[in-house]
Amino acid sequence: MTGLDKIIENALAEDIHTGDITTLAVLRERCEARASLIAKEPMVLAGIEVAARVFHLLDPRINFTPRFSDSDLLKSGDIIAEIIGDAAFLLQGERVALNILQRMSGVATLTARYVAAVKGTKARVVDTRKTTPGLRILDKYAVRVGGGVNHRTGLYDGVLIKENHIAAAGGINTAVSRARGYIPHTMKIEVETETLAEVKDALSAGADIIMLDNMDKTIMREAVAMIAGRALVEASGGVNLETVREIAETGVDIISVGALTHSARSMDISMLLEVC
Repeated sequence: MTGLDKIIENALAEDIHTGDITTLAVLRERCEARASLIAKEPMVLAGIEVAARVFHLLDPRINFTPRFSDSDLLKSGDIIAEIIGDAAFLLQGERVALNILQRMSGVATLTARYVAAVKGTKARVVDTRKTTPGLRILDKYAVRVGGGVNHRTGLYDGVLIKENHIAAAGGINTAVSRARGYIPHTMKIEVETETLAEVKDALSAGADIIMLDNMDKTIMREAVAMIAGRALVEASGGVNLETVREIAETGVDIISVGALTHSARSMDISMLLEVC
């Protein structure tokens, strides 16, 4: 993952800053210790290598032995990994490693629930840019671990013409035409629509992907029929675990779910340490 070390180093600096006062006060000499990372509830594991990297950046001599891999389904009480090394470094890395592992596993676990809810339909569950600032690569990776698919990573790698772009350009046709003349031929253009009239405009403009934003399910079905395979269809807005199956059954190709990353609950994981 590009930029991973920078993310971890920033997190460690935020936590340790000028020094771990408690550890410095309590541990007066080097002490070898063994620690276990323990799942306290069922979850889809994500971020095990990131957690290992936290400890290795503190001390490359630390021995981090994972017992599970990303995408494994854990049950309560499972020992995720065992860690052996200087107790001071284990204590300094504990909170950062747990925060990341808990967060990523939460995203993966929630994503897996959405993916299971649309099983048997053609719809793919994708994420959005509603990620934790500075942690996007971790959030997006966790979505993939949970069986989801990534939407564009940022503003730089995909064209998504939204209502404000349309207003600024003076209409869908103008916005799409300008985008087509600006981007390389390898890049697709997506247009956000809220009405059937806008869907018709997006089709005539040659959009590759048409987003149906906050549409009623009946209107959504009409839009899918109107598009008739001439563009990929993405549903967005008002998506939750209670509605996602019904949305998938309208025939859309993609369902974007901001909740995968902005509302995922961190999983309960603990670290227990004992002196060797």
